[in-house]
Amino acid sequence: MTSRAVAQEQIDAVLSGAAAAREVPGVVAMAASGDGPLYQGAFGVRDLASGTAMTLDTVCRIHSMTKAITSVAAMRFVEEGKLSLDAPVPDIDPALGSPQVLEGFDAVGAPKLRPAQRPITLRHLLTHTAGFTYEYWNTDTLRYVDATGAPRMMSGRVAALRRPLMFEPGEKWEYGINIDWVGRIIEAVGGQSIDAVLRERIFAPLGMEDTGFAPSAEQRARQASIHQRQADGSLAPQPLPAPSIPEFYAGGGGLHSTASDYLTFLRMLLHEGELAGVRILKPETVAAMNRNQIGDTPAGIMRSAIPEVSNDVDFFPGAPLRWGLGHMINMEPGPNGRSAGTVGWAGLGNLYYWLDPVRRVTGVIMTQILPFADPAAVRLYGAFERGVYALTEAG
Repeated sequence: MTSRAVAQEQIDAVLSGAAAAREVPGVVAMAASGDGPLYQGAFGVRDLASGTAMTLDTVCRIHSMTKAITSVAAMRFVEEGKLSLDAPVPDIDPALGSPQVLEGFDAVGAPKLRPAQRPITLRHLLTHTAGFTYEYWNTDTLRYVDATGAPRMMSGRVAALRRPLMFEPGEKWEYGINIDWVGRIIEAVGGQSIDAVLRERIFAPLGMEDTGFAPSAEQRARQASIHQRQADGSLAPQPLPAPSIPEFYAGGGGLHSTASDYLTFLRMLLHEGELAGVRILKPETVAAMNRNQIGDTPAGIMRSAIPEVSNDVDFFPGAPLRWGLGHMINMEPGPNGRSAGTVGWAGLGNLYYWLDPVRRVTGVIMTQILPFADPAAVRLYGAFERGVYALTEAG
């Protein structure tokens, strides 16, 4: 048996072992280098109640892994001169054109707002420095939503986006609903739904046939169920939500996809914007997306406000993290093999990807578990990454 075959079997053993031990219900993982595909494997089940096997073509809700795709679409509009990174964003809604900043709450709990002193730019939105936040990781945002009766983000209602900033644009980094607004801007500038824009400009050219906001009946038949981690560590499968059409397709978190499709997207970025003769972005645009865009501002750490949705998030304790145009950036080498300058991010249901432009390696691992930053899933992600780098070194 070759050293490469041994390394592949070692990854299989790690992933299958996690599924067998019910650390995850099921998992599908894939990786590639600049030379082509490196690894693919699927283990466990899509749903612990039904026992249906996880397969390579299993469809998952990818949540915030949508953000990188929407960011690529926005940068195509920047290349075409239809959007600017540093001009005020198009005034398509008062929340963008006349933003308010939350200063606190009065004696009876009513929000106190003031006009923002600076305009919001596309660069702010793509780097999560605009001031928009999520209620899952910001207690003041959660308090504002509850005090005003505003819908939460998972409602799919446009009103959920219309919330104040928690700080002045450009003042600091905090993860938020920024890329959902980027999706709305793309719709306004492109004159089409975000679904149509992504399909025509990214999915169809790259052959990503299983990626979209509204899965077909056939794709739903291949979809994995979300599992909620219980206090005793067990996993409780949740029913698939009934098909519905939200008021807006969430450019920050609404896509469904497969590991194969998402790896295709990552390989396009690994090849500086082009794959199999199809160019999506210019090389210099991909380089800008991968470059630190927020200076010395710290990024990447989030404290949970809704524990059933997310744990605290700190994937690389003590390590400096920054943000590019759509991804997190490791400023130092990671503990599992990635180089300094590696970009990556994740989806709420414990899906993760990384792209290492130095060693020319990329990988994606998908499961469907809440809350986010599940310790077992994060450990598995790290073990998978280590296995992939071992595979590259096996020759």
